[in-house]
Amino acid sequence: MNARKTMRRGGLYALVGSFALFGAFPFYWMVIATFKRDHDLFNPVANPFLFNEPPTLDHLRLLLFETHFVTYVLNTLWVGLAVVAITLAIAVPAAYSLARWAKGWGETLGIGIFLTYLVPPTILFIPLSRFASALGLQESLWSLILIYPTFTIPFCTWLLMGFFKTIPKDIEEQAMIDGHSRLGAMFWVVLPLGISGLLTVVVFAFTLSMHEFIYALTFISVSAKKTVSIGVPTELVRGDVFQWGPLMAGALIASIPVAVVYTFFLDRFIAGFTMGAVK
Repeated sequence: MNARKTMRRGGLYALVGSFALFGAFPFYWMVIATFKRDHDLFNPVANPFLFNEPPTLDHLRLLLFETHFVTYVLNTLWVGLAVVAITLAIAVPAAYSLARWAKGWGETLGIGIFLTYLVPPTILFIPLSRFASALGLQESLWSLILIYPTFTIPFCTWLLMGFFKTIPKDIEEQAMIDGHSRLGAMFWVVLPLGISGLLTVVVFAFTLSMHEFIYALTFISVSAKKTVSIGVPTELVRGDVFQWGPLMAGALIASIPVAVVYTFFLDRFIAGFTMGAVK
């Protein structure tokens, strides 16, 4: 029995360790490519997974001081925070209304809203580009702030609908008996209980707007107004010349904040996705 239990535990650890190595390898490769010298990076004989020559900071220096990477990061932060604010301002009351008052047809409407999220951006980027041009927002970050909520709001509304349904109505009724209005009960009772769902919406909307590529490539061509998702590949790839070191450095720096957020808030993030499925 002890031998069988040890074998099972060893198999479990081996499986978990394999998944951990699989997940950590991209970060390891980005670190290696960021600090490798060009000769070491492109040498077909050298071991690609180790430093065969002393590390260098040249790739980071090129990325930070010879491109607009810092501006890309600030632009991405500004667009992401604005999109998150717009998404919360619209998705929260919409989801609460559909979950509490719409009854049977609210479920159908919620599914219809979610289906709009599934429309691929390759179909929509041309008409949305003409729409942004008509508003005079071409080459402006406001075009991204206006367009990104069109795909963050539908999914976040559908997600929050399921989450609000898990919160008993009795809690709101008790709050209203104690003197709160319907709006006050939502703000002071329902939303604090739904913090996991709200955090899920924040992380999802921010990361989606941070990684979006097609709309950003279509609406923005001025280098100083680009976001990270298009600034790094378009400025560091010239024709058939790929500057792998600076490219990996940009990918590494951009991925660290997202990795930190997912690491520290993973439990709440998973709860936001799963609790909405429990009735």
